[in-house]
Amino acid sequence: MDIRVLRYFLAIAREGSITSAAGSLHVTQPTLSRQIKELEEELGQQLFIRKSRTMALTREGMILRKRAEEIVAMVDKTEAEFSAMETAVAGDIYIGGGETQAIGLIAEVVSAMRDAYPDIRFHLYSGNDADVTERLDKGLLDFGILIQPADLSKYDYLNLPARDRWGVIMRKDSPLAAKATIEKSDLLDLPLICSRQAIAPHHSGNEFADWFGNDFDRLNIVCTFNLVFNATIMVEAGVGYALGLDGLANTAPDSALCFRPLAPQLESGLAIVWKKYPVFSDAAELFLDSLRAQISGS
Repeated sequence: MDIRVLRYFLAIAREGSITSAAGSLHVTQPTLSRQIKELEEELGQQLFIRKSRTMALTREGMILRKRAEEIVAMVDKTEAEFSAMETAVAGDIYIGGGETQAIGLIAEVVSAMRDAYPDIRFHLYSGNDADVTERLDKGLLDFGILIQPADLSKYDYLNLPARDRWGVIMRKDSPLAAKATIEKSDLLDLPLICSRQAIAPHHSGNEFADWFGNDFDRLNIVCTFNLVFNATIMVEAGVGYALGLDGLANTAPDSALCFRPLAPQLESGLAIVWKKYPVFSDAAELFLDSLRAQISGS
């Protein structure tokens, strides 16, 4: 399977037609059609449903698209690392994590490194623990930021000097907005919009579920989310109350939303992890050294 043909395949999947893909790739339509036909013959599967002007992925095509994106990303990452070896310190660093204020510490390190090493580029990937660890295990990320508790047995890690506080994001005209803190009993009969991070099972337990205790199964979870911005739109529309982390939603005076912490207080620690026995690029090694120095000095 040729990486060039996988790029062709992804271009057609993205553009939705041979004509548009050929234009973006600067190849002829017959060449592109022949390459895709040969790819289908090689795999023994039909990858596209062909219509007069468009092409749509089959179920098998959707499976290949996911795999092809991972393969191409890994090839691009490897090529960039070897290309960076030609300069003093350059290259790409890939960091994944959920939405958290701990990214502020990472941003400080990135800012300092960018001043000293302008040829280093940083790529951020947002996702929950499962998304991040999957990409980390496949080598698509160099580092992952995980909310504790998490299964760290497969990784080396640094505990970050930051903790995230859980609470409820609600409309300011909500009756609960008059309260300084939100207790378990306040939430049991309300429609809740929950962070998937909060309700996902963990190897070492789930602090969020433990906070609710036996009442966790009584929660009326009407929606789950991965990104807080999407959850806040649901809250503003009156869908429910969002359970998430402090500092991520817009609760400024001109916002329709406010945040109220849980009581008793619930906080989660954070760790930045990487695969054991890594073969880091010079840029990634420098980032880790800089992060260690930042943490030790904080």
